[in-house]
Amino acid sequence: MRLVLNTDVDTLGAKGDVVEVSDGYGRNFLLPKGLAAKATTGMIRQIQEARRAVEAARRRELEAAENLRLQLADTRIVIAARTGDEGRLFGSIGVSEVIDAVRSLSQVTLDRKMVTLPEPIKTIGFHEVNITLDPEVIFPLVLDVIPA
Repeated sequence: MRLVLNTDVDTLGAKGDVVEVSDGYGRNFLLPKGLAAKATTGMIRQIQEARRAVEAARRRELEAAENLRLQLADTRIVIAARTGDEGRLFGSIGVSEVIDAVRSLSQVTLDRKMVTLPEPIKTIGFHEVNITLDPEVIFPLVLDVIPA
């Protein structure tokens, strides 16, 4: 019996998968509990079209993230901060300051979740921050912290 899964079923498949199961398992367990529906040619075609649309949208998202990465990779991000003796900052530079600097210098607005800063920046000089535009598009961004 061919069925289309309505929800994820352990050891069988994920939602939307077309599976071949024994008649008894499908008729006595999957169909009555609403875990699956009978697979018709129209339903299978509809699932395939939906998957193609999702894949196309995913490709567009990856392409946009890659274009943004290329745009930001060539940008020099300079942050001016007040410093004390020996190059230490008064306070520190956190994710918010990094986002503001990127926005002001490149017109790109990042989300807080996209910026990975292991610890706040407390010294002048070059510092590397990881930017995650997509799970597949992660790149380092170099910040130049200068005395104000």
